[in-house]
Amino acid sequence: MKKIKIIGVFISFILSVLLHFIYEWFPNSIISVMAPVNESIWEHMKLIVSSTLLFSILEYFLYKKKDIPFSNFIPSYGISCIFGVFIYLLFYIPLNDIFGHKAYIAISLLFLILGFIQIISYFIMNYKQINYGKELGILLVIIIYFMFGYFTYQPPKINLFYDYLNKGYGIIKDTSQQAMKRCFRLNQI
Repeated sequence: MKKIKIIGVFISFILSVLLHFIYEWFPNSIISVMAPVNESIWEHMKLIVSSTLLFSILEYFLYKKKDIPFSNFIPSYGISCIFGVFIYLLFYIPLNDIFGHKAYIAISLLFLILGFIQIISYFIMNYKQINYGKELGILLVIIIYFMFGYFTYQPPKINLFYDYLNKGYGIIKDTSQQAMKRCFRLNQI
């Protein structure tokens, strides 16, 4: 189980990189709930949750195939993702206020948080069976994605939801100037 969790950090990280751009490639309402639609801090929390969800699907089948015993699988995903989002925000917001937006800080922190999520998930999965754990996990996942969907289309007008690159909230109509900024930003990474 430990090896799969370690591999999970790297696979989740690769998935989060792909998820970062998927809405630009395939803009639709389903993807808008799972992947960032702009460059706000809030939208990037989808990278943490969705990349972990996608890996957990693979992880589930690996455990079944290798006959590895596990419990609390669904609650481990929901609980660890909520902790991951809070911890990311706890560190990212002050670092962003001090240093400004630095891609290497955001990316490094994302990688660390994905590792943190796998550690939390590991301990929850090795804990005694949680009563109503499956129901709790499913409820947490529904709440998380409901919030992502709602705030994608109805973002509060606060800094957490503001896209400083494109100067707006939520789904921003693409202009050629914004597309050029994105290309320039990609060249700087």
